[in-house]
This record gives sequence, structure tokens and C-alpha cells, in this order.
Amino acid sequence: MKRDDWRRREVLRLFAASGAIAALSPRDQEAAAALSGQSANAADDSLTWKKAPCRYCGSGCGVEVGVGDGRVQAVRGDAKSPVNKGLLCVKGYHLPGLLYGADRLTKPMRRGANGELAPIDWDEALDLVAEKYASSLERHGPDSVGMYGSGQWTVHDGYAALKWVKAGMKSNNLEANARVCMASAVMGFMTQFQSDEPMGCYDDFEAGDDFILWGNNMAEMHPVLFSRILEHKRTDPNVRIVDVATRRTPTSQYADLYIEFRPGTDLALANGVLNLLLRNDKIDHAFVKENVVFKRGIENLEEIGYGCYGENAERYGFKDETRESSFDDFRALVAEYTPARVSEISGVPAAQVEALAEIYGARDRGTVSLWCMGVNQHVRGTWMNNLLNDIHLLTGKISRPGANPLSLTGQPSACGTVREVGTLANRLPSDMLVTKPEHREKAEKIWKLAPGTLPAKPGYHTLDLFRALVRGDVKTLWIQTTNPWVSLPNLSRDVLPEDPERFIVVSDIYPTPTTAQADLVLPSAAWVEREGVFGNTERRTQHWEKMVEPPGDAREDAWQIVEVAKRMGMGDLFPWPGDDWHEPMYEEYRSFTLGTGKDLASYAQLKETRGLRWPVIDGKETLYRYAAGYDPYVTKREGVQFYKAKGYGERAAVWRRPYQPPAESPDDEYPLWLTTGRVLEHWHTGSMTRRTTQLHQAVPAAYVELNPTDARSLGVQDGETVRVTSRRGTVELPAVTQGRAQPPRGTVFVPFFDESRLANLLTLDAMDNISKEPDYKKCAVRVERA
Repeated sequence: MKRDDWRRREVLRLFAASGAIAALSPRDQEAAAALSGQSANAADDSLTWKKAPCRYCGSGCGVEVGVGDGRVQAVRGDAKSPVNKGLLCVKGYHLPGLLYGADRLTKPMRRGANGELAPIDWDEALDLVAEKYASSLERHGPDSVGMYGSGQWTVHDGYAALKWVKAGMKSNNLEANARVCMASAVMGFMTQFQSDEPMGCYDDFEAGDDFILWGNNMAEMHPVLFSRILEHKRTDPNVRIVDVATRRTPTSQYADLYIEFRPGTDLALANGVLNLLLRNDKIDHAFVKENVVFKRGIENLEEIGYGCYGENAERYGFKDETRESSFDDFRALVAEYTPARVSEISGVPAAQVEALAEIYGARDRGTVSLWCMGVNQHVRGTWMNNLLNDIHLLTGKISRPGANPLSLTGQPSACGTVREVGTLANRLPSDMLVTKPEHREKAEKIWKLAPGTLPAKPGYHTLDLFRALVRGDVKTLWIQTTNPWVSLPNLSRDVLPEDPERFIVVSDIYPTPTTAQADLVLPSAAWVEREGVFGNTERRTQHWEKMVEPPGDAREDAWQIVEVAKRMGMGDLFPWPGDDWHEPMYEEYRSFTLGTGKDLASYAQLKETRGLRWPVIDGKETLYRYAAGYDPYVTKREGVQFYKAKGYGERAAVWRRPYQPPAESPDDEYPLWLTTGRVLEHWHTGSMTRRTTQLHQAVPAAYVELNPTDARSLGVQDGETVRVTSRRGTVELPAVTQGRAQPPRGTVFVPFFDESRLANLLTLDAMDNISKEPDYKKCAVRVERA
């Protein structure tokens, strides 16, 4: 092979891996798709092709699913999908593999006295679940039962769980793993706009001028969306990408400016940007005067704490207080964050602080901020969300094309199910809260419940739910579509003591470390083996129909919940006979949203479209929330109207939020920072992608990224096994010093997809003071040769 041909092939491989194929010529797009592993059957007209959203991340890419002989034979990018326009990433091209692993769960299994799982039939299994919940409720009350799901739940799954747990069992112990990935974004939006979810949409990727990525390796984590930015940059050389991060990643390779900060110091950097915007008069004063109020909360570190297990063995009960503030009060705080002080705290050169502020302050350019887990999984994640929204509010770069803050999501329906349906311990559908009497009253009317049925006290949030399980306060817990014995932080703390009353049910599609903890394992239908609805990052709700039968006796999660509810005498909560209940269940849920500014499309509309972005009024979707001319709820002739923020006089709140240090920092005994995350080829805990041959072969095991200089000082060679130790645990991993990403000196990175090398034995269970989301990105470790 000629050298130029080899180089072209390697470039194509990189684009294929990152999902950035759209930035290539049509000829090269075809070649890159082939290198990504796109199915050879993708053009087979003998297959029956139907639409579906991808099963993996929160981008919501559209796929066409090719079915033949009762199996999913191929997938291809859906050219009609506005999200991805026919492009998929490497995981998307290998979607069929998630269904056909050799060890797929196909029968209910109960753990016997000998500790082994043995098959039982569905009637016995469902009767047993109903019996255990009824017993716990009778003996210990509603606080002793719980359910834990995820952003992989369909809207039907989440709604069934919500109604059963909160209306049926009268417990608010319903949580989902989106608590540990998106709760800080939720509380950022709620504290500032009194309504969750972004005002912008993916159209911003073509409309914006500057894209500032905060702790967000978008090239690997949201590669198809990143490819849209790259295509925009290819056609318009004036487009700029800024990568604000703690380590260099594939995203950094495409950035015009790379800004590296010390872990946990992004709060100082954001305050430094705000200081310069005020100092240099880059504020949109007319916008601020018309649309903004100023707030502050509790700022005393000793009063707030970090929520670590040792701080409070029962539960982390800190509650913030909303206090009035002012423009001058806000200015006084951020004035402390001069470029010199920010540089001292964060390690970012003062010139880069000034350059970032200049980009945000450019009045003639649209700016889009993008973030994900780096901002959210943070002991002050809500504060950091607030500061990013503050920047957009003070510059007026919000609710208009190409100028918005956009929080990206990691799961296919973290927005549509967890955030919108309300499958969290304090929430009800459509931004409603269990603590508000008028919200409970509305839910009771829709659900035809007696007044006062719904409990007002929030349940355990995720970390406290599992702490209560360990303590023995929670007796019966059902886990669906998630793998907490891999994904929760500080796993060594979650060792379960003997308790004859405790009963754990796990519904999944494969054996995992979580099914290993279960007393009863239920086999679930996956993706197109059942009908469903997901909601993605940009407020797009998407439907797909059942296309193939699940293996063996596997059944969908919502069906499992409904059947248990019926056995507990709660069948009147689910009054739809037979198997044709998906549409009426959805339409009942949709009734919560109508007239609220979060109006969902009808089921019939979803069946006929590639999804619609809410609010959907008279069949028309909304691109930009709160914007005159776009959002039908806005009554102003021009500008914006934050109409959901009734408590702020239909204005948005700018919050002052100071820098506070992480819960744990390196010292002489543990001299290195540890951060964790995902890799391109694997998704979350790897229970699906590790069973997809091509993805598993590409990255078969977890590793620890070391800076080459740190490796030399430790006497460690590339590929050598090392021991990574924190105050909580130890993991042995191969060292990688020349990988696709590179941490700076003093920092190591470990992905968490490998259940045989558990990164979360090392992590700290400190959490955000408002969202209760744990911080997976910052703790102290040491590395030694094994």
C-alpha cells in the first residue's frame, strides 16, 4: 500500500471511529462507513426495513432496522432522521449485536438456598414479587420498598413504574440512574428557568459560530452530533471550537483552542469569564433588565458539606435556600475572580481566560455551550450549570438560533423518561413535584385517586436509596435496565450484610454483577423486541414499533410492572385490557403535559414522523423554547419570555456561585488525580457492547491512562500492569501511555465499562449539594507497579 493511501485510510478510520464522516466528501463517506463496520446487509432490499431511534446514547439518532427470518439482520442510518441524516457511529452500526449475545437471559430465575439461580415460570415469579412487596409494605411501610430504573427505560416503562410506586404503593422511593448523570443539569434548569430541559436544539450546530465544550469529549461520546459541528466548520472556516477539559482527547484534535484546567476548578474559570464580561462591558444590558433576576443560595462550605457516606451515615439532607441578590451583589462576587487568581486556582493561563471571555462576549457571533458528565458529575454540578447558563443570560445569547446553552445527555431516554415522566424521588410528570399540593392534586385527578393519596415527602435519592438498602431500611428493591453494582461510586461500601427480609429483583437482558446480587432475575425484551418511545436531548420524542420477538420467555419491563401491580390489587391503575395498551397509556401520560409548555405530540403523530420536539401545538414542533416567533406560548411580539418561571415573574434567575474545592484532592499518600468516563466503543457498563464482537475486540478491557512522564517516573512501561489505589479500593489495570487521549502530569483516567476491573471501587461517593448527583470525576489515587 502506498504511503498516501495508508495515510488516507488512517484518516478515514479516525473519522469513522469518531462518527465525523459527514465532514468528508461523498466518496470518502462511503469508505469511512465501511471501515466503521456498517453491516454488509445495509442495502439488502429483501429485508423489511422500519424506523427506530438508536438504543445507545441520548443523541437520538434515527436508524432503519432490517428484519428477516425473525431476526434483526442489519441496521443503517436513517437518511430521513433530522438528528443524524443517515450517519451512525461505530456503536450504532453494530446495534444488532446487543440482541444476540450467547448468554442472553430468557427465563425467570430464582436464587435457591444453595445460592444458585434456577428457572421458574412467569406466574410464580410475578406472584413472588407481589408477595415480597406486599409483605414489606405491611411490616415496614412505604419507606421500605423501592424501585430503581434508568434513562434506558422507555416512556411506557417509566410511566408504569411511576404510577405503581407512587400511586399504588404510596412510596416516593422511585429513582433512576439519570440521578447519577443528569440531575445537576435538571437542577440547573429548574433553579434558573423553573422548568427542565434545554431551550435550544440540534439546529444550533449549523447556526452557531463558536462552540465551547466544557469537560465534554464530544468526538467520542456524541460523535454523530460532533460531526455536524465539523461539517459546519468545513463549510465555514470562521467557525471555532473550544475544548475546555482536564485531558487531551480526540475532541482536542479538532479544537481551535484547547484550555486545560485542574480537576474541579471549572467553577473558578467560569466565574473568571463572568468577571471579564462585566469588566469589559460585554453584557446585554437591555436583555438583562427585561428578562433577568438575581439570586443566591447558601455558600458556607462547612454548612453544605459533600454528602460522603462518612459525613452522614443516614442520609445527606442539606437543603439550599433561595435568597434575593442583585446585579451589584453578583458583580462583587465575580470581581474576586481576576485572570491572575483564576490562573492560580485552575492552572489556566490568564491569556486563555481572557480569550474565552472574548469569545463569549463577541456580540456579532452566536455561541453554543455544550457539556455533559464533566460538568454534571461534580460536587458543585448545579452551581456549574448555573454559571454556564449565567454566561448566556448576561450576554443575551439564549433562546435564539446558534446561541444557547445545551446540556447533552448520555442515555436514550434520560430526558423523555426520567426527566419528563418524573421517575425520581421528588418528581411527578411535566416538571411537577411531590412536595407541592397543587401538583399532587393534578396527578390524583388524572389517575382518579382519592384526594391525599399521593405522599408529599420525597423518597430516597439514588445514593441514599442504596445506603438504606445496605442499612436494612429498604427491604424490597426492583432494579430494571441498569447495572448499579458496576456504575455506583465507592462500590466497596455497597456490600450487603445478611438480612433475611431483604429481597432484590433485577430485570435485565444479560447476567451482570447486579444480577449476581439478585434473589430473582427476570428476562427483559430489548429495543425492537417491544414497542416503545424515547425522548432525546433536544426534546424530540420518538416512537418505534415491535419488529421481532424477544428470545425465550423475555417480556418488556412495563408489562412486568403492570402484572405485579395487578397481583397486588392495583390493576385499576392500568385499566387497558389485552396487549394493545401502549397508545392509551402514553395518551394518559401525555395529558399531564398539555397546556403546560411541555406539550407532547400525540401517539399517532409519533408513529408517522421521525419524532417531534415539544412543545407540540396543533401538530407543529418548537425549535426554540421561550423565543417569540418560535414558541407558541410566548405572548411577546419579539425577544424572549421565560413563561415557565412564574416564581421569578417570568424572568430567568442569574445565580452567584463561588468556587469551592473538590471533596478530595491529591496529597503525599495519594498524589494523582483520578477521573473516570466512557470510551467510544463501549456504552456505560458494557453489558451490551462487550457482547458485540467487533466492539469488544476493539477495546477488550479497561486500562489506566498515564502521562508518559509520570509513567517514566514510576518505572512503568506501556502495557505493563499497575495497581491503582484510592482510600476506598484497589484495581489492577494495564497502563496506556500512548493512547488516543492523554492526561496531563498528575492525572490518570480509567474507563468504567469493564465489570472485571471496576473503576468505581476507587471513586468517592461525594455528591452535589443540590442535585444529589455523585462526583465521578475527581478523587485521589496512587499508582504502583503490580
